[in-house]
Amino acid sequence: MLEIAILTIFPLAMLVSASMDILTMTIPNKITLALVAGFFLLAPFIGLGWMDLAIHVGMAFGLLLIGMFMFAMGWIGGGDAKLFAATGLWLGYSTQMFEYALYASLMGGVLTLLILKLRSLPMVPSFLNFKWMLRLHDPNEGVPYGVALAGSALLIYPHSIWITGIL
Repeated sequence: MLEIAILTIFPLAMLVSASMDILTMTIPNKITLALVAGFFLLAPFIGLGWMDLAIHVGMAFGLLLIGMFMFAMGWIGGGDAKLFAATGLWLGYSTQMFEYALYASLMGGVLTLLILKLRSLPMVPSFLNFKWMLRLHDPNEGVPYGVALAGSALLIYPHSIWITGIL
C-alpha cells in the first residue's frame, strides 16, 4: 500500500497540475496542499529523519521565495510558484532538484515558443468552442508554465529518493 501511495501521489498531482493549467490557467491550491500533506505522511516511511525533513522544508521555503519573486515580476503565476516549492519539498536538496530546475527552464522555453507560434497562427474555427484553446491562443494571456514544471518533475521523479527508497 505504501508503494502505491509513493508511486501515485506525486505523479498524479503533477498530471492534474499540468491539465488544470492548460484548461484553466490556474493550479488549484488543493493540489499543492495535497503534495505537502502527502510528503509529510510518506516521508517517515522512506527513512527521512528530522535533519532530512528540515533540509526538504528549507528547500521548499527557498523555492517559494524565488517563486514569489518571479510572480511579483510577472514571469510566472502564483500557482506555478507554489507548485515549484511543493516539488522542492519532495526533492529536497539533491542533484535531482537542480536537474529539475534545468529541465523546467528548458521545457518552459520550448513551451513558450510553441505557444507564441500557436498565437501567430489564425484560430482554427473548430477550436472556437473550447475556452481553454481560446485562452491559449489569446496573446494577452500568460503561458501555462505548470506544464513545464509538472513535465520536468515527472522526468526526475523516477530517479528520486522516493523511488530508489522503495526499490
